[in-house]
Amino acid sequence: MKKEKLKTREEKELLYRSLRGEKEAWGEIVNRYKEAVYGVNLSILKDKTEAEDATQETFIKAWNNLEKYDMDRKFSTWLFTVGSNISKNIVRKRDRWSFIGKLSLLGGKTDDPPTKIKKEERKKGIREALFGLKPKYRAPLIMQFWGELSYQEISDILDIPEGTVKTRLHRGKEKLKASYQEV
Repeated sequence: MKKEKLKTREEKELLYRSLRGEKEAWGEIVNRYKEAVYGVNLSILKDKTEAEDATQETFIKAWNNLEKYDMDRKFSTWLFTVGSNISKNIVRKRDRWSFIGKLSLLGGKTDDPPTKIKKEERKKGIREALFGLKPKYRAPLIMQFWGELSYQEISDILDIPEGTVKTRLHRGKEKLKASYQEV
């Protein structure tokens, strides 16, 4: 819990400095969240280029609207909501809807080439299994594992009840596990 509070305190300081116009502080915020925001956007858009553009737009919009952010709430939830809304608008313009993404359940790095190859093959298998899931299961999984969001935060972003989030995560994990074993 201490580590979480420290992280929150440091993050709030960066946000206050950003509000005062310190671009270096905002740059640190961008560095902390760019991969997760990209993952959320990619999970919605299914296109790397569009996800990159949406990620850039997310940070621009967040910067321009930072004074509207309530410092008593979790910043990542607000930021992911901004990104999610931008991606959903892009999808609406294309007149189609899809959730895909990239999920990395593996951590750590190694210099051992055989181990690296094995991990990359495993990541590829997980990614393929994830891509095979229905969007309603895929998006919450990405948000929970990559974005480290709570049930409530996922509920807020996807605009579905928290109980539905729990059900979709449970079923999604089961389907992912079954699909991965088939790959």
